[in-house]
Amino acid sequence: MNVAQQLIGSHLVEGELQPGTEIAIRIDQTLTQDATGTMVMLELEAMELDRVRTELSAQYVDHNLLQADFRNADDHLFLRSACQRFGLWYSKPGNGVSHPVHMQRFGAPGRTLLGSDSHTCAAGSLGMLAIGAGGLEVAMAMAGEPFYLVMPEIWGVRLTGALPDWVSAKDVILEMLRRHDVKGGLGRIVEYHGPGLASLSAMDRHVIANMGAELGATTTVFPSDDEVRRFLASEGRKHDWSEILPDPGATYDVDEEIDLSELEPLIATPSSPGNVVPVREVAGADIYQSVIGSSANPGLRDFAIAAVIVDGKQTHDRVSFDVNPTSRQTLETLDAEGYLLKLITAGARIHQAGCMGCIGMGQAPATNQISLRTFPRNFPGRSGTKEDQVYLCSPETAAASALTGVITDPRELDMPYPRYSPPATNHVNTEMLVAPTADGGDVELVKGPNIASLPDLDQFPETLTGPVLLKVGDNISTDEILPAGAQVLPFRSNIPAISRFAFWQIDDTYHDRALECRERGGHLVVGGDNYGQGSSREHAAIAPRYLGLHAVIAKRFARIHAQNLVNFGVLPLIFVDPAEYDRVDQDDELSIPDVVDQLRADHHISVENRTKQRTFACTHRLSPRQVELVVAGSLISFLRNRVQRES
Repeated sequence: MNVAQQLIGSHLVEGELQPGTEIAIRIDQTLTQDATGTMVMLELEAMELDRVRTELSAQYVDHNLLQADFRNADDHLFLRSACQRFGLWYSKPGNGVSHPVHMQRFGAPGRTLLGSDSHTCAAGSLGMLAIGAGGLEVAMAMAGEPFYLVMPEIWGVRLTGALPDWVSAKDVILEMLRRHDVKGGLGRIVEYHGPGLASLSAMDRHVIANMGAELGATTTVFPSDDEVRRFLASEGRKHDWSEILPDPGATYDVDEEIDLSELEPLIATPSSPGNVVPVREVAGADIYQSVIGSSANPGLRDFAIAAVIVDGKQTHDRVSFDVNPTSRQTLETLDAEGYLLKLITAGARIHQAGCMGCIGMGQAPATNQISLRTFPRNFPGRSGTKEDQVYLCSPETAAASALTGVITDPRELDMPYPRYSPPATNHVNTEMLVAPTADGGDVELVKGPNIASLPDLDQFPETLTGPVLLKVGDNISTDEILPAGAQVLPFRSNIPAISRFAFWQIDDTYHDRALECRERGGHLVVGGDNYGQGSSREHAAIAPRYLGLHAVIAKRFARIHAQNLVNFGVLPLIFVDPAEYDRVDQDDELSIPDVVDQLRADHHISVENRTKQRTFACTHRLSPRQVELVVAGSLISFLRNRVQRES
């Protein structure tokens, strides 16, 4: 077996390791963050759960850190009380981004981790099976239920050679995106192996595993080898290490090879992580901003390299040079090792440990001005500026460009490449991690005025009829379906309020038109390829559902969003003939007679276009279990019905 098969096999509770079939696995740990965690806690409350039933569950406050009014602060207190009530670890605001903190403090080889954040896959760097999912599925795992997924293909990527000077881990995953774009990993787990691993630290692997989400992959897996042992030892956690290597002669469903020594500095141009070119091809363009940090480049090394590059110099007077430490521990170590002063003296703006601009929480760039970021995503408007020009790059490219004021290939700097060796031990600080209480039965959930209970969702109609209220193109992200950012995310625990922003960046009339249509029975949306890529936030499914969305017909769906739609009773249908997409227009009236009977009987669904007076074929990829979730109107309703039957 390869590593991915070993991890899945050791946790398998239903199904077989046959790609394309539904399986269920046992979940050891869960991760929630504040942008999605408030919904998870409300879902636990709705399920009347007493205590979580995982080995470990942790709640991080890392996204919504700007307290412009009461809403984010109220949610922080709500999350703290929920952790006490249900038995989770609580990471205080300012302690850092969930993924690197979880890796530093809780990640362990051989464990499964399910997180309500698409970049949960970063923990694959430690030899974990770490998967991002919608909040409701994470809530179910916290309640002791297995996690269902379609068994992916295992994509083995053999690494050889070693990275040349001025090329780092970010360039490895950008090379994968250059080759395969944002859809290349759909239905696959990426497993890295080979002699090239020896030159990649655990945090280097985190960079690569993190942005496996941008490939559309189910997750990314690395072996647990001597480097993982060294990392855990540096965190005072050597006892958590165990070796997990591919068996001799292990094979993969798909094979690929990357010679690390042949890579050069790469950059993703606006507005997709898949638009990757060599830095030298876009060098010389003026920039306004350069940001270092985020879960995609969270290691001490990423900040230290930048600090040495700018040491003794001053950044360009047009450039905002922003530094987002990714954990309080990393910030303390940067200070102790002398790197922080180098950054400050060079003009860096030091922000609190958190996601910040990566989720559009501040740090918005100027209109139509280039912002270089070591972030994982550059979807349109995600930065908080609608007309943004965000590029994704390595810390080396970001620091070099901050000095020159233009996009700069770091190999062109007149200096030797900085050599970095990690300290033998890090400044371990666990004081901002609050352990679960022994008993939370008497804890009252602290709910501010912006926290609303989950809305009731009606059962799926026997016959589905409604207009195509919106037609969108390929690669529509969840950021475009339901934006993040400082204006929107404070409403994350109030579905009626946040629904006002549904499809806001695409069509700001959608909300009002959907409300009108809801009174007449609901509507449909038509999408292109890879519909719903990006963030795992289930608000992108709940808000349109609240507004009356019953079905999305697309050429293909991103994995997490498709499951989120199912979890909230929205039917994801796929055009049998992709050319039919061009024959359906916005405002066409569609009808699916006896849709429930069709779903239960077959994977082929007949759709009538009453406006065009023609019929076309769709299919679905739902298991019988998923069909019943849709029919029930939501996963919560499905479980409630099951409990009633069993009682």
